[in-house]
Amino acid sequence: MASSQTVFDFTVKDAKGNQVDLGIYRGKVLLIVNVASKCGMTNSNYTELNQLYVKYKDQGLVILAFPCNQFGEEEPGSNDEIMDFVCTRFKSDFPIFDKIEVNGNNTAPLYKFLKLGKWGIFGDDIQWNFAKFLIDKTGHPVDRYYPTTSPLTIERDVKQLLGLP
Repeated sequence: MASSQTVFDFTVKDAKGNQVDLGIYRGKVLLIVNVASKCGMTNSNYTELNQLYVKYKDQGLVILAFPCNQFGEEEPGSNDEIMDFVCTRFKSDFPIFDKIEVNGNNTAPLYKFLKLGKWGIFGDDIQWNFAKFLIDKTGHPVDRYYPTTSPLTIERDVKQLLGLP
């Protein structure tokens, strides 16, 4: 049987520059989000992402946040500044990774893979900050949500992938 690529095949850098093999999340449900600190949607997204994470992390949900400065230059800070902002202001304890590009020639390999999905109306490019990809326990992207989709509205999909009633 030919093995198809999954999210777990990728290695990314964390905010401190260390390599992280996403295979460590095998068996978890992942919500991958491109984030920004100065976006009009920053407060609501971080607040709701925190709520989802706190509620479901013990059941197997991991949120992976990738800062990106490609939309209105709303993530201009260094990784340290971003971490400080997220941890101080929102008390987020889900993983924050190295700042990446999600569109264009320098798109991070993980995002090239995520955008390969047959997402229909979405087209290829990420539209704005806080686009969301839901990944099942086997590492396959199963859903993509618009930046304007509130994290709490995808709770049902998260629960389904976690096998919760």
